[in-house]
Amino acid sequence: MKTIEDLKRLREQIQSETRVRHEGSKQIIVGMGTCGIAAGAREVLSAILDEIAKRKLEDITVRQTGCIGMCEKEVLVDIVLPGEPRITYGRVTAADIPKIITQHVINGHLIKEMVVGKIIE
Repeated sequence: MKTIEDLKRLREQIQSETRVRHEGSKQIIVGMGTCGIAAGAREVLSAILDEIAKRKLEDITVRQTGCIGMCEKEVLVDIVLPGEPRITYGRVTAADIPKIITQHVINGHLIKEMVVGKIIE
């Protein structure tokens, strides 16, 4: 970093990444318990953040949680859209993230073959 402009760009980048993790009407929750991490949850979380940044989506909150409880179906990713039931996808890999973001988060269509849980709140 050599100029004040470099510092401003860095600040904007960090603020943008922080907003993705703490604000937004839509939520993506990644199970980051020990079993989730062992199954690849860090890679999935990274893929989610990359996909959101690539598409410049701003209305999504990405959160981490501990064990969701279905260890044999890790990596677990919950999608919460306003006015819709909370959907849990199982056995998610980083390669599945573009499909989940496009079909479910953006267009509101479930990927039925990957759903392992539905919570009506």
